Formats: sequence, structure tokens, C-alpha cells
Amino acid sequence: MKHRMIVAAALPAALAAAVPAAAQDDALLERARRIHAAAPLVDGHNDLPWEIREKAQGNLSVMNPGGGLPRQHTDIPRLRAGGVGGVFWAAYVPVERIGNGAAAFALEQIGLIKRMTDASPELELARTADDVVRIHRAGKVASLIGIEGGHAIENSLDALRQFHELGVRYMTLTHTSTIDWADAATDSARHGGLTKFGEEVVREMNRLGMLVDLSHVSDEAMADAIRVSAAPVIFSHSSARALADHPRNVPDDVLRMLPANGGIVMINFYSGFVEPTAAAQARGMYAVQRRFREQFPNDPPAAQRAYDEWRRANPVPRGTTATLADHIDHVVKVAGIDHVGLGSDYDGVTSLPAGMEDVSRFPYLTAELLRRGYSEADVRKVLGGNVIRVMRQAEEVAGRLQRERGPSQAVIDVMDGWLVQPKR
Repeated sequence: MKHRMIVAAALPAALAAAVPAAAQDDALLERARRIHAAAPLVDGHNDLPWEIREKAQGNLSVMNPGGGLPRQHTDIPRLRAGGVGGVFWAAYVPVERIGNGAAAFALEQIGLIKRMTDASPELELARTADDVVRIHRAGKVASLIGIEGGHAIENSLDALRQFHELGVRYMTLTHTSTIDWADAATDSARHGGLTKFGEEVVREMNRLGMLVDLSHVSDEAMADAIRVSAAPVIFSHSSARALADHPRNVPDDVLRMLPANGGIVMINFYSGFVEPTAAAQARGMYAVQRRFREQFPNDPPAAQRAYDEWRRANPVPRGTTATLADHIDHVVKVAGIDHVGLGSDYDGVTSLPAGMEDVSRFPYLTAELLRRGYSEADVRKVLGGNVIRVMRQAEEVAGRLQRERGPSQAVIDVMDGWLVQPKR
């Protein structure tokens, strides 16, 4: 494959043999940092807002990212050290909130992300691709919002539209559980992919300019969404299933659909989704979580403690920076260089590859790509160029669709044949 080379592309073979490995590594890392300064790295998925909610009840004076959070994967000083130009912060909604205030929960997480952004001079809210580029050029980090879990809209396209008004720029169609209109990758399938209403959700997201995120959905839902979507889709934090066999990852047949659609897979850093042995162990992870939730139905902290204890008793191999680069290589091989990005899942995972322990380590992955012979132009695509291109295309599609039609008035009861009970 053209991107795999034994020495750094900038060094002839004879010269490279004469240069100590440590010096080559330093030179590659310096090149990586220059690339990050020149072009924005955009991370597709970071769960710090959930951690702040869980550990500090959303109180930024208790957990202040600007002052450093050494027990987390993410804080502002390390974002700067890692040359990060933009972050999609996850407004994560637990599946336990299905039918129990999911929309309000999402609003609270969006509010937390906005408060975090407003409180940090180094961050600025981004709503468009041009915003990301402008904010990076100004020396700041672009804050973007993605909802994790389509149950957040509570089967309401009006709720979807209001989330977009607030600045949400992608929505992950499901999380770990199948919902009324979409099957999840890690739960029983009820719909064979997307229902008719689920397809309408995708169409309305296209009209709004909200990216359709297919991480967490079943293979059939992936295919349905790509078939329906008029704009490029994303996988905000998934990896290659051919290398790590886990249903959260993207199979090759779906990767082969991406060139026609224009979408991208943003590589997840979680060991259980990138390291083959770890993936085999992690396949039962969500079933274990579900079992503990059923065991402690009225005590979520107890369920979490039980799960944490299980995780400590069942450690997984971590992998390395090279393991992540292997997944990038595979997506490039199957789908092409225009269809891969980075979606770390920092602060949402319990195990990371050696060398990629926090957000400051992004340049080390960039250096590994350079070591493998990726051109600087292709590295820029992987780091953020591809997702910025996808955002621009989604914005262009939205402009066209908004000229052609107004907001969808579809309701799930009618589209999916639900029985509507009369008011009493």
C-alpha cells in the first residue's frame, strides 16, 4: 500500500539509516506539530461534559477544564499541547432516559457545553465549517456539539429542529439500545435498520444541515441511512471491524459505500474497538452493563460500581499508537484517503493505546502517519480536512433542501403505523 514505508518520506533510505531512531522520531514529531499549527485537527467525539456532570454535578468551579484536570483525558492546557483545533463535545443522553426526560437531559448537557465554552477564553462555539477554520486561525479551539443518542428527540422532529437551533451539528442515531425508529449495534434488532420515521429523521437532519452520525447503529441501519441521506454521513467514533471484530466498528461492505456518499469514519481510540484481542473481550461489554442496570434498576451508581468492578477484573490489551494507525490504513485501503478522520472518545473510555493516554498525544499519532509515508496533504485530511469538507457539503445540501421544502411535519404514529389513543 502506498502509505506504508519503512522510513520517513522526507529522508532518503541511505540518510535515514545513518540517523539515530530517536532523532528521526524527534524530527517527525516536530513536523507533526507544524501540521497541527497550520491545519485544524478536529476530534469527532469527546465525553468530558459527561464526566463533569457525573463527577461535579456540572459545576465548572469544581471541575474547571481551563485549570487542568489531571485525572481526566482532557483539559484546555492539554488540548493546546496536542495541537487540537476543534472538538465535537458529546451531549450524551443515557439510554435509561428513554421515556424519562431524555430531551431535558440533552438540553442540560448542551447547556453545560455552552457554559464550559463561555468560561474558557481558549474555546469558541462553532456552528459551521468556516467557523472551525476561523477559530483555529485565531489560535483558539472550536467547540462543536453533537448529541449522542437519537432518543434525545423523543420521537419529535420539532425537538430535533430546536436542538439544531441551539448549535447541535450532529446526532448519533442510537446509543447502546435500540430505539423506536432505529436498531442499535449492541442490542436486539426490532426494525431491520431504520423505520420509515427513522428515514424521515435522516431527511430532516439533511434539511437542517445536521450530520447523520452512524456510530452505535446496526449494520442494517448504517446501510439504510447511507441510502437515504442526501449529505455525507459520519461515524463520529468507530473503527474498522476487519481489524477488530466488534459490532461498534464499521464492516468493509459499509466502508465501500462511503466514496459515493462522501462520508467518513472517525477512528475511535478505545482499546476494545481497535485491538483485536480486546475487541473479542469487549463484545460482551454492553450486555454486562445491561445486566447490572437490570440488577440495580433504581440505583444507577450501584450499577456503575458493579460494572467498574467487572472491568477491573477483566482488563483488556491496550494496543499502541501503531494500532490506531493500522485502522486508518485499513479505511484508506478500502474507502480512500478522503473518508477517514479521528474520533477519540477521550473521557468516554476506560482503556487507551499505549502512547495515546490523553489529548496532548495527538501529535504522536500524526508522527506515526508521517513515518508510514503519508504526505502532509493526506495527513491534513485525516486530522480534520475530511470532516470539515463533510460539514461544508452538509451545509450546501441543507441550503438546497431548504429552498425546495419546508420543515417535515411527519409524526412517528402515522409513519410507523402506531395506534393513536384518543384523549380522555
